[in-house]
Amino acid sequence: MKERTIWLLLLPLAVGVAANQTDYLPFKMAVPSLCALILLWAYQGRPAYRLDVAAVMLAFVFSAVGDYFLSNKGGTEIYFVVGIGMYFIAHLGYLAYAWRNGRIHRIVLGVLLVGYLIYYFVSLNPAISDPVLSGAVLLYLLISCLALAVAAGITLPAEQKWLYVFGIAMIVLSDTAISFNEFLDYRAFNWLILPTYYLAHLTVTLSLLLRQREAALHPAAA
Repeated sequence: MKERTIWLLLLPLAVGVAANQTDYLPFKMAVPSLCALILLWAYQGRPAYRLDVAAVMLAFVFSAVGDYFLSNKGGTEIYFVVGIGMYFIAHLGYLAYAWRNGRIHRIVLGVLLVGYLIYYFVSLNPAISDPVLSGAVLLYLLISCLALAVAAGITLPAEQKWLYVFGIAMIVLSDTAISFNEFLDYRAFNWLILPTYYLAHLTVTLSLLLRQREAALHPAAA
């Protein structure tokens, strides 16, 4: 990887700051899209990592599509459900990358499931009148817990691993803040939603860029 590639992250960082300040949809969609393009550039000519990187790139693309639907949902519930579906697919991409490079961390999964299932059945489910939407939220909750637990089980070098784990954890935190706002009418955590979401994309991308640099420095090990 060209050493300057990491500095390209300044571009989605700047766009993320602008999106956080303006709530302008093209800025919001540009953050994951730019991260996907940076990975495409960094990993060109490295077919050994094609499936790994493609999984994360697709996660970024579906995240951008999810941003579109959630930002345009207004009072249309179907847009919200479709948005959740797009983020669900994004989590599958994150999950696929982690699973190809590690295994599930059962303790983390157990702790997450206990905490979030209690949250769902005690708080979320009673607050959601539509059973279809409630079911979609439950499925999304489960895939989020699984994605974070598998990320925690990645066997990559520590710096790459914990950047990736941190990124997925930031997505889960952002989604949790969204659930407080959307379903419980509790808005104290709204300020967390966008910064954690954009930070997630940046740290996941940085993790993969560091992996690419390691592969370039030590091709035999890769």
